[in-house]
Amino acid sequence: MIVIEHQPKRVEVTVYAEFTLADYQEFESVANDAIQFEGPVDLLFDLREMADFTLDVAWEDIVFARAHANDFNRIAVLTHSQWVAWSAWLAQMFVRAEMRIFDEEPEARAWLAEAAGEDPA
Repeated sequence: MIVIEHQPKRVEVTVYAEFTLADYQEFESVANDAIQFEGPVDLLFDLREMADFTLDVAWEDIVFARAHANDFNRIAVLTHSQWVAWSAWLAQMFVRAEMRIFDEEPEARAWLAEAAGEDPA
């Protein structure tokens, strides 16, 4: 299950339990709309509550990343899992966005706000 919030120039995704292909496709739809109407956007992926993901999600992520290599500015990934951090690092090969892995949400939000010229508070 996922929860998606779309803010100006940012898409935020929180994943709970298993990350399925249907969840990923929901993210793609929101991200595509944001990109179409706002240009490059930032992403915040909160994967701290993700228990697992399906193989088709991994494949879809590669396909999506390659198709949108220039459509993201910064990507912040929240996780406590070394495996997820390593996977995010691999995905970075397909996008030109600056990507960072964070343990704590305030740090991730501050980093995204810094790039957007926002007040991080």
